[in-house]
Amino acid sequence: MGGARDVGWVAAGLVLGAGACYYIYKLARGRRRGARGLRLRPSRSAEDLTNGSYDDVLNVDQLQKLLYLLESTDDPVIIERALVTLGNNAAFSANQVIIRELGGIPIIGSKINNPNHSIKEKALNALNNLSVNVENQVKIKVDSSFVSLYDGHVAKEILLRVLTLSQNINNCLEKGSLAVQPTFPKGSLFFLLYGEECAQKMRALAKHHDADVKEKVTVIPRF
Repeated sequence: MGGARDVGWVAAGLVLGAGACYYIYKLARGRRRGARGLRLRPSRSAEDLTNGSYDDVLNVDQLQKLLYLLESTDDPVIIERALVTLGNNAAFSANQVIIRELGGIPIIGSKINNPNHSIKEKALNALNNLSVNVENQVKIKVDSSFVSLYDGHVAKEILLRVLTLSQNINNCLEKGSLAVQPTFPKGSLFFLLYGEECAQKMRALAKHHDADVKEKVTVIPRF
């Protein structure tokens, strides 16, 4: 299984605007070749592929092409729709593994740094779904600026999703999914979350004025 770049038709006609819309249309008509056991629909229109309104999962080929699109485009509308679709698919345990094996976690994670709050929110949603898989947690890497999101001045919608990511990781540790707490490599989300700077920010958030934020912090006892 190759990375998201290994699609045979690589961006020969990839352009923004109308070209990008056509590109998405081609994704929807990708081959129905996929992982065994996934329930698939016939070829979908571009709107079906990106609006996140369906219950079926995408196959391996479609996920690979969608990840390549996400990595290649600068169009905020396409980025957001692709993240929503990937986030919905990441709710399925089989696709959590597939997205990881396709190299999709760093592609999705890179969108956290996007200045567009809606894109940042959708990227966090997708990572939250992926992070319920312990093996995926190890693959989530962020730069040091990620800690700045644990701040009372950050928009509530973003802050709650960042805290959910922390909660998912903490829950796995509390349940004994990892018998021994690993030595977290620099750059990993693990390393950042269990550093002193993040711990201080979490303690400050326990006094946040918003009840939802405060409750979210209190259910993460490690902090």
